[in-house]
Amino acid sequence: TEWIDPDTGHRVIQLSREPGSESLYFNLNPFTPDGRKMVITASSGISLVNLQTHEVEKIIEGRAHVIMVGHKTGQIYFVTSKIENGATNRFVCAIDPKTKAVREILKLPRGQEVSTVNADETMLGGTIIERTDWGTNRDFFGGGPNRRTSDPQSANIQRGKKGQMMEQRLAKRYPMELFFYNLKTGKTKKVNRCTDWLGHLQFSPTDPDLLLFCHEGPWHKVDRIWTIRTDGSHLKLIHQRAMIMEIAGHEFWSADGKTIWYDLQTPRGEDFWVAGCNISTGERTWYHLQRDEWSVHFNVSPDGTLFSGDGGDEHMVAHADKGKWIYLFHPELLADRSAGNIDTSKLIQTGVFHSEKLVNMAKHDYALEPNAMFSPDMKWIIFRSNLSGSNHVYAVELKKTEGK
Repeated sequence: TEWIDPDTGHRVIQLSREPGSESLYFNLNPFTPDGRKMVITASSGISLVNLQTHEVEKIIEGRAHVIMVGHKTGQIYFVTSKIENGATNRFVCAIDPKTKAVREILKLPRGQEVSTVNADETMLGGTIIERTDWGTNRDFFGGGPNRRTSDPQSANIQRGKKGQMMEQRLAKRYPMELFFYNLKTGKTKKVNRCTDWLGHLQFSPTDPDLLLFCHEGPWHKVDRIWTIRTDGSHLKLIHQRAMIMEIAGHEFWSADGKTIWYDLQTPRGEDFWVAGCNISTGERTWYHLQRDEWSVHFNVSPDGTLFSGDGGDEHMVAHADKGKWIYLFHPELLADRSAGNIDTSKLIQTGVFHSEKLVNMAKHDYALEPNAMFSPDMKWIIFRSNLSGSNHVYAVELKKTEGK
């Protein structure tokens, strides 16, 4: 449960105790407001890990889907099911991790999903899908690929099925819309009705009325990254492609809510960047990285000075032969030597990532995506892995062990 990685000299600890445990998706907040505890999940329920003592406390028994931890109160928002009059119904609930008091918030009709909670915890954000073929096929609504088999051959087959499913789902063009549920008034507002496949909703961590979402589907076939206000105004495309087969996705907020970061490839599978857009000024920053450094998910530290990557295997979009690592990236902006001779106000500021390998993931099967994220104190990068056989939650110390 604890070791020094012989290839990197960094200390790794296993935070979870129950096989099958996982940390949350890379862009969902799992941390309590004081930064001392984080939510993890397992088939038996939801637990909190004390990041100082590593004590694991079970909060909810039984199957439940975590939405996120509230930024303001630290309540854990989740979806659970219960049988009423012979029918299975789903409910959005919240639990206070200190008192264990649970409140039922919203009953979800079929086709309605809640994905995010806003910064001051006054509003839920989600999607509504309209379709007439329920039960005739299965669509992907996120989270599925992270629970695939650990058998590599079976995992590769499932990856192929996911790609086929993504194509089929995009072509369905079911009517969809965003909705916002006001926790104070109990009223629902619907916006942005369309036939695009909407997903990956993330409220700004600081602006309670700003939502980041995506047009889901094969990235080379969609304009993916968008923002919208909760009143339905200011619908905005964050990244406009400039070349055929350029892709952008796996978007996430900076902790201060000023920048949206994302994986950018120009074109797909050939040239790799982590790109950022300042939502107030429109200023853009692109950091370049090498093929083996490309990661399924990137993340940024709470103070914005460091980035992380969880690597990838040879079957993924970068086709990296030596990409199975947990990475720490030190960003460096390139100097502007134009000396004022050209107008750079609308140009992209470019830079590079200097990478440091933290954990050798050679034994990890990337059918389970590691979803690396920084701890609030920036001393650890937390990720999930099956490197020991079962899924567990791990943390690697950023500071290298002395003498290694």
